[in-house]
Amino acid sequence: MSVAPAKKSSTKRTLLLAALGVILLDAFAIAMFGGVGLNNFPGDVIKRSLEPIVPHTVIDLGGDPNHAASLFDFYPSITGSIIMSWVVMAVVIIPLTIVARRLKETPSGVQNFLEFAIESLSSFAMGIGGPGAKRFITFFLACFLFIVVSNWSGLIPGVGRVHEFRAPTSDVNVTVGLALVAFVYFHYQGVRALGIGGYLGKFFATKGAGPIEKAINHFVGALEFLLEIVKPVTLAMRLFGNIYGGELALTVMTTITLAFIPLALYGLELFVGLMQGIIFSVLVLVFTMLAMEGHHEEGHDEHSPAAAGDGATAGAESRVAAH
Repeated sequence: MSVAPAKKSSTKRTLLLAALGVILLDAFAIAMFGGVGLNNFPGDVIKRSLEPIVPHTVIDLGGDPNHAASLFDFYPSITGSIIMSWVVMAVVIIPLTIVARRLKETPSGVQNFLEFAIESLSSFAMGIGGPGAKRFITFFLACFLFIVVSNWSGLIPGVGRVHEFRAPTSDVNVTVGLALVAFVYFHYQGVRALGIGGYLGKFFATKGAGPIEKAINHFVGALEFLLEIVKPVTLAMRLFGNIYGGELALTVMTTITLAFIPLALYGLELFVGLMQGIIFSVLVLVFTMLAMEGHHEEGHDEHSPAAAGDGATAGAESRVAAH
């Protein structure tokens, strides 16, 4: 009976000592540097700490000294988010390549953990997309790993503050690029499974329809086509908004509070970064499975044979709507 209160008391004492340590560290820094950088605290300090929404140009490839960077910029340059993207790819690819070349018949240690993680993610993806999702697992995992590591890279101290390094997913140009790659991928898989005519027939079905029905089908098809265009926009903006907004919130709270609130926000941002990677990857997988489904003719419950996915789940559409 006495163990639980003692443990609780020990935790409280540890937290109080940590808070006292933070206060003493702040006081020491102010005394040593005379409060440099704290002018007009907290407003101006927060403004100086915030990461600009426009990525910083690290290497100018256009040769125009008067060029002013904008959010969506087609000017040839290498930004901090591009450099960090290369770092993230190296962090993901190199260790996995090394492990893949040292595979053992009886897994242990890192190999055991990686096999468990990959099998769990694969089972999760197939639980959503059905058995037909098996051949898209590689793309699903690639999206997931790149996005999660990119999200978490923004939590490394200095990333975002140092111009040469910025979390890739906190730059809208990167998230738009990811969304466009996904957009091309799932439409390609749809055309590959159904053929061009069959795929377009999903949006503009005219078989066996009268003039009025044809007009209605064309109108509905045009709306569905517009919704397809909206998909990459929602993918890009959801990812960018959550990651960039989280970094801003973490910066503000770190500037004006003690260590505990920023530490709690770090935990929250780790979770958000993981969830955003899962959501983006799952939506791409679901969009791919839906793109491969044949047109649902009125009065029939079966999809066309090419609907492929070899058993794509009929409930995939409801899962997309849920997001």
